[in-house]
Amino acid sequence: MFLGIDVGTGGTRAVLIDRAGKVVSSDSAEHASISSPQIGWAEQDPEDWWRAAKEAIRGAHLAIPGIAVEAIGLTGQMHGCVMLDANGQVLRPALIWCDQRTQPECDWLHKIIGRERLIELTCNPALPNFTLTKLLWVREHQPEIFARIAHVLCPKDYVRYRLTGEYAMDMQEASGTLLLDVTHRRWSEEVADAAGIPMSWLPKLFEGPEICAHISADAAAKTGLVAGTPVVAGAGDQGAGAVGMGILAPGSVSATIGTSGVVFAATDAPIKDPKGRLHTFCHAAPGIWHVMGVTNGAGLSLRYFRDTFSPGSSYDELTSLASEAPAGSDGLLWTPYLFGERTPHLDPNARAAFTGISASHTRGHFIRAVLEGVAFSLRDTFTLFAELGIPVEKIRLGGGGARSPLWRQIQADVYGQPVEILEAEEGGAFGAALLAGTGAGAWPSVEAACAATIRPAATIEPRNAAAMTEAYVHYRRVYHALKQI
Repeated sequence: MFLGIDVGTGGTRAVLIDRAGKVVSSDSAEHASISSPQIGWAEQDPEDWWRAAKEAIRGAHLAIPGIAVEAIGLTGQMHGCVMLDANGQVLRPALIWCDQRTQPECDWLHKIIGRERLIELTCNPALPNFTLTKLLWVREHQPEIFARIAHVLCPKDYVRYRLTGEYAMDMQEASGTLLLDVTHRRWSEEVADAAGIPMSWLPKLFEGPEICAHISADAAAKTGLVAGTPVVAGAGDQGAGAVGMGILAPGSVSATIGTSGVVFAATDAPIKDPKGRLHTFCHAAPGIWHVMGVTNGAGLSLRYFRDTFSPGSSYDELTSLASEAPAGSDGLLWTPYLFGERTPHLDPNARAAFTGISASHTRGHFIRAVLEGVAFSLRDTFTLFAELGIPVEKIRLGGGGARSPLWRQIQADVYGQPVEILEAEEGGAFGAALLAGTGAGAWPSVEAACAATIRPAATIEPRNAAAMTEAYVHYRRVYHALKQI
């Protein structure tokens, strides 16, 4: 059995799978709500992730007595900045992926290093989401904390530290720090030096399926795991999720709607967008890279609508109302920029909006417009793929957008081509478990692990592609119109 642990934004999930890819057991524990003391700020307490991880791990693997866990893989929300002192103690709440306060630090990096040079070194421009910009914000605004930093980790790597006592990070996760030489799969001394970040703060790097640590006696006592169980490096949520969906060969693409939304394409070499609108990262499998576009407020848009305008309603109730509205929502549009936007606008100050409201629009129209607006935002990434010559041969859906029949039909219509769903779409935790099994020798490669365990369940054909293409033309105008005000 192999255990995958996903330290997400809303909670931590643990999944136990066998060698056939069957989920034998799973459990999850919610995190405390994101703290946002000022507009655009987003913080979480790393100790709360550890609390949730202990609960989820015990719930998953103790549910079936006598199960032996052969290896463990970790995944989780990317870009978060966990700062530890020399004793491994957390210095302040972590600034997480959707925190938008660091645009001045991005501008400073582009001035000091040069935007083009930074893309050459890391394959990406400076964005508020990335870990390095958060470190620089702390240096500027909380120098007393910055002076005490001895280790910098991302969220799932902090949980690994609590499980094993080791400071480690995988190549895919490290790609999202803005400190990795993505092309050569190593830390960039040039970027670290220019930014004033000591190399000693950065953990040792490993490929995704590589064993990097073992469960400590202390963690074994707290989780029920066996001391000495190997732990592989794993990947950030998008890399592990792509492994769990079999997105490893050029032409294979996933569109995943979780709190954020991601369109992810595997590549056999690093492809750099000169304008920096797409992220280019190392993949979770050795010798592979990927490009992806990110919508910050994807599933978050639907949750925001529910919590604000329809508290107490279930998502099924909302999508049932949305299904009564026609494709295109009779001209009603939603731009999902609740936390600024990454792809394609790179604008932390972008804001969400409904436009085109008329007296004939019902609550169902508004809900459907949210579902369509998120899909339009993801289509922006497909538009960039076409511009850069990145092939799209098949699209697999993941996350909440794959579980909702209406939302997956909307995606097929908006993307204008068939989309696949899988027999068991278990997200990043499943991919982390596959990486663990590969590291333990159950499969000779990540590709072999995917071939042995991942099976498509159905294909959804477009039904309203023409209407969605017409609506997308109008959607593309909204951001530029709103930016003026």
